[in-house]
Amino acid sequence: MAVLCKPAIAVPEYVITQEDTLELARRLHKDHTQLKLVLRLIEHTGVLTRHLIQPIDKVLKHPGLDARSEVYEEESKARVPAVVRQALDQAELEARQIDLIVYVSCTGFMMPALTAWLINTLGFRSETRQMPIAQLGCAAGGAAINRAHDFCTAYPDANVLIVACEFCSLCYQPTDLGVGSLLSNGLFGDAVAATVVRGKGGKGVRLERNGSYLIPHTEDWISYAVRSTGFHFLLDKRVPGTMEPLAPALRAVAKEQQWDAGNLDFYLVHAGGPRILDDLSRFLEVPPEAFRFSRATLTEYGNIASAVILDALGRMFDEESSREGHRGLLAGFGPGITAEMSLGTWTSTPEASE
Repeated sequence: MAVLCKPAIAVPEYVITQEDTLELARRLHKDHTQLKLVLRLIEHTGVLTRHLIQPIDKVLKHPGLDARSEVYEEESKARVPAVVRQALDQAELEARQIDLIVYVSCTGFMMPALTAWLINTLGFRSETRQMPIAQLGCAAGGAAINRAHDFCTAYPDANVLIVACEFCSLCYQPTDLGVGSLLSNGLFGDAVAATVVRGKGGKGVRLERNGSYLIPHTEDWISYAVRSTGFHFLLDKRVPGTMEPLAPALRAVAKEQQWDAGNLDFYLVHAGGPRILDDLSRFLEVPPEAFRFSRATLTEYGNIASAVILDALGRMFDEESSREGHRGLLAGFGPGITAEMSLGTWTSTPEASE
């Protein structure tokens, strides 16, 4: 069965702290009628540091969509290869052994997708299939894992490379002054992540089942307005409360496997904000500590969109607390409002996964 291997994560070199963010908000929006609310919301995100692909003075300028698209392409080509190579090494595979590349990113657009460049540059076979996912936002990390699982179910000997490239800072819009937009300016960070799903062998999470759920009539709660100036992020104030309707969906997927979603050994979920994790703890009736990996990602890197779930997975690998047969839940949440969910069992030896 398909095994989700140890991911590789890279964050850029420019760092902005929460205090830096608060000071910028005070300086740039000193006359904003809801500044106190914005500052309070940013403080409550729990995000202490974020990483950016450019210095903050460049981030704050808006050179136009054309220039930002050039930065996206340049930075992705500069930063993705090393992460891909590390992920392949950790999965004990070579590029030519990959049968599908799933590339997820909601913060830049290229056509052909970066997958074509990767195939030509890093030694993948010309027969390697490509699956770019651009419009699932933060849920795309979960969707990538699920589509990789589906592919390996159809082709049991196949291996899939997943790449998440998120440069959220390129979506900053200086004229967007709504509370949701200003909050997002203090929440999102940049990161690149990659992992491999092996059809046979491998150490990590043996994928057992996956599912998807969309909360009806919430498609305008998280969205991009695509304009000549680029992507304008729209965040409805009702989004933090979405775990109440999504928790039953998580329970339902677990029940299909005859598991109890409130009694698992590990949880790797998208950390959109602290309330998401707090509510999941309450509605699934699990201790807050169960979401420690996701919370650490949020604290140290901010919301890194589709890469969150991979970073949380990497932290679980590094903790070395999982044991053979431990059962867990993975979930990404994003526009739709969509949840992409999967169940997995920890396997410590390649022989146990075959």
